[in-house]
Amino acid sequence: MKILSIDTSNYALGIGLLDENQVMGEYISNIKKNHSVRIMPAIQTIMNECGVKPAELTKIVVAKGPGSYTGVRIGVTIAKTLAWTLKIPLTGVSSLEVLAASAGRHFDGYISPLFDARRGQIYTGLYQFREGSLTTVKEDRLVMTADWAPSLSSLDKDVLFVGNDLPLHQQVIEQALGVKARFAEVTEHNPRPAELALLGRNRKEEDPHSFVPNYIRLAEAEAKWLESQK
Repeated sequence: MKILSIDTSNYALGIGLLDENQVMGEYISNIKKNHSVRIMPAIQTIMNECGVKPAELTKIVVAKGPGSYTGVRIGVTIAKTLAWTLKIPLTGVSSLEVLAASAGRHFDGYISPLFDARRGQIYTGLYQFREGSLTTVKEDRLVMTADWAPSLSSLDKDVLFVGNDLPLHQQVIEQALGVKARFAEVTEHNPRPAELALLGRNRKEEDPHSFVPNYIRLAEAEAKWLESQK
């Protein structure tokens, strides 16, 4: 089984190739450049380097959001197109779940991955590794950091916060949780595409035609349009 994983949901762009239990290759960059220009060359490069032809792929796994609206759409569109063209299964995985898996596999506590959502808000959720498997403790959501951090104070273990946008919210988190707040190392803030492939490896496939991203909230333009239409 050769799985291609795709994550363009935020600034970090990730492409991975997983063959059974072996990571054949990973490509990760974290720069503010257009994913739509770089995604296909990145896929082609890693597949050429690993000697894998498109016909050998058996599944596509994509980070389905939340994150950047444009970024999420790019990755999901590419994944749907490849799955439909190659006639192979497609699976979507939460972008936050991928981030949690990338940093917290050996952390004895809870994991709160986060992406900045502006105006003091974050996309986040709460996860925990139990017997080697990542489980969801609190579903992904859009919430004010000032509300989220205090809500975790009653937990029985420390909370690991991870994400490239962490510096924007770290002070609020520290004030609310004190020593119970733990922060991932700088090398752990990029979601790993190999973890994405692993998470989606045994999950049910989805219909490429009906598969949609999980934005959690509508884009501002969409919200205003719906409001105008009552």
